[in-house]
This record gives sequence, C-alpha cells and structure tokens, in this order.
Amino acid sequence: MASKRIVFIVNPHAGNDSTGRQWPRIQAMARDRLGYFTSYLTTKPGDATRLTMMSLIEGAELIICVGGDGTLNEVVNGFMDEAGPSRTDALLGFVPTGTGCDFIKTVPIPARIEQSLDTIKEGYTKVIDVGRLQHRNDHGLPVTRYFHNIVSFGLGGEVDDRINKKKSKAFGPFISFIWATVVSIFLYGKKNIRIQIDNSYDKKVIAWNIAVANGQYHGGGMRVAPDALIDDGLFHITVIENLSLAEVFWHLPKLYNGRIKDIKEVTILTGKTVNAFSDDRVLLDCDGEQPGSLPIVINIMPAALRMITKKS
Repeated sequence: MASKRIVFIVNPHAGNDSTGRQWPRIQAMARDRLGYFTSYLTTKPGDATRLTMMSLIEGAELIICVGGDGTLNEVVNGFMDEAGPSRTDALLGFVPTGTGCDFIKTVPIPARIEQSLDTIKEGYTKVIDVGRLQHRNDHGLPVTRYFHNIVSFGLGGEVDDRINKKKSKAFGPFISFIWATVVSIFLYGKKNIRIQIDNSYDKKVIAWNIAVANGQYHGGGMRVAPDALIDDGLFHITVIENLSLAEVFWHLPKLYNGRIKDIKEVTILTGKTVNAFSDDRVLLDCDGEQPGSLPIVINIMPAALRMITKKS
C-alpha cells in the first residue's frame, strides 16, 4: 500500500511535457531512496494547490513537488491559508524539471533529478520566508496568493503573458525568456507607478519593471536581486526606472551577470511591505505566472516554510 506520509505532486506538463515522459523513471528512483509513497499527477492549473491542501489535511508529513517554479508556487500555496502556514510541521521537497527553475539558483537544491532525490533522502531542512500577494484578478475579484521567489510588475508580467500565450517554452528556458523579453521591450511602454515600501518610501516612478524579491533570479536566469536571501525576513526590491530603449539593450547583459546594481537608473531597496498602484494597466509576474495586474499589496511571511535543501 502506498504511504500517505510522503506525497509526490507531479506536473506532467512541466518542462514542455518532458516531466510526464520521465515520471516512471523518477518514480522508480524515488522508491529506491524513499520507500513507498502516494503520488498525484496534475491535469490543470490549481490542481497542485488543491492536492497539496488535501494531502496535508490527510496527515502528509512530506510533500514533494516535481515540476518547475509555477508548479512549486502552486504547492507552496497549498501549504498556506489566509492567515499563513496551515501546517508548520510539514516539509516541502522539490525535484526541479520545469522550464525555468530559477529558485534553485538561490536555494541549494541540485538541478539533476538523481541528486535532488538524494538531497530529499538526506533530509536537511531550511526554514524559508514566503511572500503574500494581494491583488485583483482579471474579473476584478480580490485574490490572496503566496510566492516563494519573486513578484514583479511591468515588463516581467508582459513577458509571462507572451510566453504563456505563445507556448514558446519549447525553445528552452534561456531562449524562451530572451525572445519574449526582447519582443516585449519593443512593444511595451514604460509605466507610471506609485510604490510604497513600509513607512519609509513613497515615490512615483516611470519604470520598466519593479521586482519584489525573496530569491535572486527570475525570467530564466535574470539575477534581478543579487543580495536577496530567502531567510532574512526582508524583500529586496529592484526598481528599473526611466531607461531609453537603447539603454535597455545596452544594459541587458547586466540582468544576467549580477551587475544590475551598476546601472544608475536602478534603485535597490529592502522592506517588509510593498504597495503599488498605477492608472496604467500593469501586469504582474508571480513566480513565472501572470495572475493579474496592479494595484497590489505584498507582505513578507518570515520563516513560513520548512524546505529540504542541501547544506549550504
């Protein structure tokens, strides 16, 4: 009989459907390392959240996500309710198989499947922060969701929208995000945004993009928040302001090599609460998904999850 103590939540469509093809092999390797477990394969958006919540209610002690950052975001949301973590004793594991998997560039989780399963078997845990995002969806209804990595608004939301609509992830993470970024830069206009951080910062800016970061990377490897830590109880907020189109392309490599702080039109701040408003339509990016648009309220939830990682 399968064990409900360990539950795998698997997105077979992650990695351009490669996860589904690999799942029998992953399942066999996991059984060798972890013994019996229960597994669920998702079929549509929201399944991973629902299945995680159900498994935790039924007493699961370890939930293992198999997929990319979007699937991991859904699983993280399954650990949370309106007030915060629903089960502080349960553990989260991650086997990265998705298109981007930016989170593992910040958190010490191996990219290779075998090594990530070995890491889960070793069982070292790290307590990490989670962000809470409050916004309105496309129907104008209030929504609360959580994120483990980065929420951005502006160009990042446009890139997500273009990738998800055009199904361009087939080209691989780097090419997919670069292509969508370049096209979006040409088609997208800078936005007027008012941003408030805690009680210490309140400014109207003309911005290409603003990132509220728990992790350091997003967008297929852009190191948008080089100093971000997942356990310091703070967001690292990167504001990319009024660059010309030529300057955007000139500085684009700095988004990947960690030198974003060298751009004089970039401001980096820290804080625990972020509010943002705009009269323009400004799309959101939440861990690689496009859930809606401004206005938003974002709060840090310190030490919200226990996640299995390698010892750093």
